[in-house]
Amino acid sequence: MTFTEPVSTPLALLLLGRGTDPDSERGVDCPGELPPSSDPDLVARAEAARAALGDRAFVLGHHYQRDEVIRFADVTGDSFTLARDAAARPDAEYIVFCGVHFMAESADILTGPEQQVILPDLAAGCSMADMAAYQQVVEAWDVLADAGVADVTVPVTYMNSSAAIKAFTGEHGGTVCTSSNAERALRWAFDPVARGGAGGEKVLFMPDQHLGRNTAVRQLGLRLEDCVVFDPHKRNGGLTVEQLRDAKMILWRGHCSVHGRFTADNVAEVRRRIPDVNVLVHPECRHDVVLAADHVGSTEHIIKTLDAAEAGTSWAVGTELNLVRRLADRHPDKNVVFLEKTVCYCSTMNRIDLPHLVHSLESLVRGEVVNRITVEARMAANARLALDRMLALP
Repeated sequence: MTFTEPVSTPLALLLLGRGTDPDSERGVDCPGELPPSSDPDLVARAEAARAALGDRAFVLGHHYQRDEVIRFADVTGDSFTLARDAAARPDAEYIVFCGVHFMAESADILTGPEQQVILPDLAAGCSMADMAAYQQVVEAWDVLADAGVADVTVPVTYMNSSAAIKAFTGEHGGTVCTSSNAERALRWAFDPVARGGAGGEKVLFMPDQHLGRNTAVRQLGLRLEDCVVFDPHKRNGGLTVEQLRDAKMILWRGHCSVHGRFTADNVAEVRRRIPDVNVLVHPECRHDVVLAADHVGSTEHIIKTLDAAEAGTSWAVGTELNLVRRLADRHPDKNVVFLEKTVCYCSTMNRIDLPHLVHSLESLVRGEVVNRITVEARMAANARLALDRMLALP
């Protein structure tokens, strides 16, 4: 399946693998569909600015970005891969990060002081990262201390968190994780020997409860009963002292606005509609969705799984739509469809468009640095502790 169908074919129907009945479906608009690629003038301006900057600029593109932006990226990848790629280019004066705010922060932490990280649109944030504010986490830690469990709790924060939360985690002996190494991070957190004999009885996992729960249950063998959800908007997180003392995983009440949309009913519906379909989802999905799926893994895992899949196979993919569309184009010999009926882009990621990228690049050509992302030195140092612990995971 490809996305080079006639424009009269609704995108939502293409993604769902439906036929196009001319009497009932042709011409139906797709809610949330992105506009056509930017005009040729903007493309030419981006090409000219990129050429003028040469090796002085290094452009990073997250997998969830629009195609019109991805075409100008020097490398593509997930959030941490891109930040690490930026750190591996010390000669690049400018790091232009086509992603969201927390990613650009991580790049600033991992790159040299002489390098400047630019986010084309400062409004490109992350709803999940925003669900864990620094003061809320400080207060939550006080609750754990009052319950007598802070000393045996290791904080683990997902890469999708602010620099302030990473700094808190680093300062309190914890680590950062990605969706691909969450199992290793949790095993490290629960192993007092690996961390010099301190803590290790419990984990405070932030900010995505679903990744924490899915990893703990599916890969570490914990029970659902071992996991409790800490709600920062409720007194004491909505938990009793006994619940905090009995829990092994204290999950922050956060989620991804994209992956949280998928339901077990979506999985059941696509199985009814497409014979022998393989359901492939991201671990940020709800636990019942993960249980109903055939394959679960990070963005990179999803890409590699489809690359290795046999021709003629069918795949329903539960992740961000820009990536699903790109994978369908990349694998015309396979039937690649979107898991959910409603078109679902990452709205904040899609704030990075070609006009914003052109503005950033042309400003750099003129010697003007716009939308620079900087992390305060002490915060960066503590966040770097947590990031370095992740890099050192076995």
